[in-house]
Amino acid sequence: MEKKKLKVPDAFVIVFVIIIIAAAATWFVPGGQFERKTMEEAGHKREVIVKDSFQFQENKPQDFEIAVAPLRGFIRMAEIIGFVFFVGGAFFILQKTGAINAAIGAIVKRMQGREKLIIVFIMLIFSFFGAFFGMCEEAIPFVLIFVPLALALGYDSITGLCFSFLAAGVGFATAFFNPFTVQIAQKFSEIPPISGWEYRVGIWLLVTGFTIFWVVRYAEKIKKNPQLSPTYEADQERRKQLDKETQDIGRFTIFHGLVLLVLGVGIVFLFIGVIVWKWYITELAALFIAMGIVAGLVGKLSPNQVAKAFIEGAKDIAGAALIIGFAGGIIVILEDGNIMDTVLYGMSKFIGDSLPILSSYIMYGFQLILNFFIPSGTTKAALTMPLFAPLADLTGITRQTAVLAYQFGDGFTNMIIPTSGVTIGTLALAKVPFEKWFKWLLPLEIIFIVLSLLLLIPPVLTNWKGF
Repeated sequence: MEKKKLKVPDAFVIVFVIIIIAAAATWFVPGGQFERKTMEEAGHKREVIVKDSFQFQENKPQDFEIAVAPLRGFIRMAEIIGFVFFVGGAFFILQKTGAINAAIGAIVKRMQGREKLIIVFIMLIFSFFGAFFGMCEEAIPFVLIFVPLALALGYDSITGLCFSFLAAGVGFATAFFNPFTVQIAQKFSEIPPISGWEYRVGIWLLVTGFTIFWVVRYAEKIKKNPQLSPTYEADQERRKQLDKETQDIGRFTIFHGLVLLVLGVGIVFLFIGVIVWKWYITELAALFIAMGIVAGLVGKLSPNQVAKAFIEGAKDIAGAALIIGFAGGIIVILEDGNIMDTVLYGMSKFIGDSLPILSSYIMYGFQLILNFFIPSGTTKAALTMPLFAPLADLTGITRQTAVLAYQFGDGFTNMIIPTSGVTIGTLALAKVPFEKWFKWLLPLEIIFIVLSLLLLIPPVLTNWKGF
């Protein structure tokens, strides 16, 4: 008999089951409350828990509330959900103009004969897109360009995967902006948007630089001895089918340049807005939609095409937006049942009086395990940060550090876990078997985990707030 493959439940199923478990917990977990006080730092107010102020109270069992929790969660998370829709739509308009593809094509043509520089430039670009825009699914189709390119340059399919997929994944994990992870996690943690960007940019440069070095070294080794490649036999067949010319990815025009100029100006306004004008989620959403519309129009898209591209981009992100509402339903149940603080109290007791660095490692480890079951970073931010942010207050680390632990736990393993649709889809397009990719990437993933643990130390030791 053929063995059935074990299927991991959909994220919606997992989150709804957690809602049911949370409701069940309200029947037997005692209620409780911490005292809270409002703090103001750098002009930003947030509510924090007063340590050692927990008092047990009566719980409030939830039953029918299970059915209404997702909608109430959606209402609770409305600002963040709207932000996700606006960013997703705006970024798709940029994609639709063809400017990004054309810019990559222009770089490739200018770098002919300088193969190492091609790897460096392309990986740096895609890592930046992962760090700034949260590029993830958008990187999938690029393997159709870069795998043939890598083969034409004398490398292998693994190298072609690294050009876009690995680079974007590393940028996603070490992001200094990423609206779908860092910004949402910071919003739930009640800390200013893009705060702590200086340290995050340093992390991004360090890890991206190391990854590029790793890939360049591997690529050169394969060029000298192609038989060392895990995909050697399959690549030999593919080379026979490929034309000698690099696949056309569009000519770079003045209109593409104008789109990239709009993008650059938008990034400048983003940093000025947040740092000088104290912009928050609402203003950032407005900036993205304005940037998308202007980029679409200067990129020669008609108003109707801009509108359709925005809707298409929002449609692609709809699943992530909806799951935020469902995850918000969990918090609604815990709060209405009066056991939210009891859960926080229990978690703080579990961690105990351990060293703050150990607390950050426990948070990181929890996110790492959860990522196997829920690869969506947006979902995990909505699910875990409402708990981990106040827990950070109780365990001696800053909320910024808790966000970084979440970020590392969510990002790096996305590129190797079999439950990630992006990973499986990308490998399918690249025609690289999962087991070969897993074996190749595993040593690098171990290094990423070690780097994560090391990079969490300075924030703990310096009580890093980032604002």
